[in-house]
Amino acid sequence: MKALNVSLIAATATLLLVTGCATDDPNRRAKTGAAIGVVAGGVIGHQINDKNGRYAGAVVGALTGAAVGNYMDKQQRQLEQSLAEELQNNQIKVTRIDDETLKLEVRSEASFDINSARVNDDFRGSLKSLAKVIGEYDKTAVHVIGHTDSTGSDSYNQSLSEKRATSVTRYFSANGVERSRMRFSGRGESMPIDANTTSSGRSHNRRVEVFLKPIVEGREDDAYISPV
Repeated sequence: MKALNVSLIAATATLLLVTGCATDDPNRRAKTGAAIGVVAGGVIGHQINDKNGRYAGAVVGALTGAAVGNYMDKQQRQLEQSLAEELQNNQIKVTRIDDETLKLEVRSEASFDINSARVNDDFRGSLKSLAKVIGEYDKTAVHVIGHTDSTGSDSYNQSLSEKRATSVTRYFSANGVERSRMRFSGRGESMPIDANTTSSGRSHNRRVEVFLKPIVEGREDDAYISPV
């Protein structure tokens, strides 16, 4: 990091010399300021790291607060267009949690066999379409969270939920989503959305959720905090 800063300072000095020599240039001051701004942005971008090792600021190109809503609106529309068939068949559900968070619920019976963490061959195309959109909207952090029903022991369900979240994360990574953007975890049977006393309810509870959170300038770390 120290060597990087020295190089950038040296680059700044070079720029100052180049722009400073042209004393008869009426725009010299503006050009000099712009040159310094470019290099300073690089320094700031390399000095401010979030907890997950990603650079913040100029390097990442984080969203400004005013741009977040529109960015997430566009991402939601593209997801709904790309996954129209899956949405119609209730295989995937897209929900806007708030202005800054999108939630995609992937039904387990569509994506995994019972007691399996291997993504079904028939569903790989759908996940690939999902990965394509997520990959294009690279100013979001991606949280993949697995859930199970209450059948089986707590430890078994926790392990299975983690394995399913891992499988989806790996599939996303293999299809163009940058690994450093993603976080994955399992919640086992601890967060049901329906009763576990019926077959239908257990089916609803077996799921993988994908949350998309924007990386916002000045609060980049927030994007990597789990939403649940």
